[in-house]
Amino acid sequence: MRVVSGIQPTGVAHLGNYFGAFANWIELQNAGHECFYFIANQHAITIPQNNEILKKNTLEITAIMLAVGLDPKKSTIFIQSDIPVHTQLSWILSCLSPIGEMERMVQFKEKSKIDPSATNLGLLSYPTLQAADILIYKADLVPVGIDQAQHLELTRLLARKFNNTYKSIFKEPKTLHTKTTKVVGLDGAAKMSKGLNNYIGLVEDEKTIWKKLSVAMTDPARKRKTDPGNPAICNIYILHKLFSSQKDLDWVVDGCTNAKIGCIECKKKLFENIIKLTNPIREKYLKLINNPNDLKDILSIGAKKATIIAQQTMDEVNALVGFKYF
Repeated sequence: MRVVSGIQPTGVAHLGNYFGAFANWIELQNAGHECFYFIANQHAITIPQNNEILKKNTLEITAIMLAVGLDPKKSTIFIQSDIPVHTQLSWILSCLSPIGEMERMVQFKEKSKIDPSATNLGLLSYPTLQAADILIYKADLVPVGIDQAQHLELTRLLARKFNNTYKSIFKEPKTLHTKTTKVVGLDGAAKMSKGLNNYIGLVEDEKTIWKKLSVAMTDPARKRKTDPGNPAICNIYILHKLFSSQKDLDWVVDGCTNAKIGCIECKKKLFENIIKLTNPIREKYLKLINNPNDLKDILSIGAKKATIIAQQTMDEVNALVGFKYF
């Protein structure tokens, strides 16, 4: 099946991105699906961006995508803005998008509340561009987080509206959620997020990771090592379940509930298991980011592959809408 998904170049990729997106992408790629994974730099400018930092972040997230295991020989990896027909289709879909539906999008409402002065048309129409990103490739599957489920519903709605208005050419893509729907942040209060500064970066060094992990929230009832704890409510144990073996999990549960180990001991074991994942990723990332021309070549090849399919769809759409006269 054809798979399409994207990630914004925010400058930081963390464990939440790995388990919430990359791990799923890699599994789909290795299962033999036709995968299109892009860096959503046009979505990024719904909030103010420094152009040089945006370019730097775009190359960095590309290097991370490759370092975690995405293979340009198996997946098409490209930058959103390199395929202009995304925005062309977005305009046509925006003419089918009910204003009421757009204003009901949860992310738009939440961001508008946080800073009403920063609200712009791009933020309102963000889901329409997202729909175009998906429909331009006639995707079968879209791996996304739960927070994007509403946007995928809009994508299916717009596919139906176009098909009913002109001709049935678009599939209604299925949403595919990851096995890990939420990675808890180090504060234990919300999901891991750059904005909340409660994350562990995928390419951070060991010293930085331990500094963050050592002060992370644990079971608030455990003020001393001799206090028995409850792993079920401890975000460190929740993170252990992503990284640790059953043997280690049993050790944590027994040690915590019976006050045999302290929180620092528990964190050290988690740290050991985290860096087993992150150290190889960091090593590959450093090699890749120090060879930007290789990254640019991969992105250029990906853009050429994506353009062929996207342009075919756009030609079909233009003919149906009435934009092809000769």
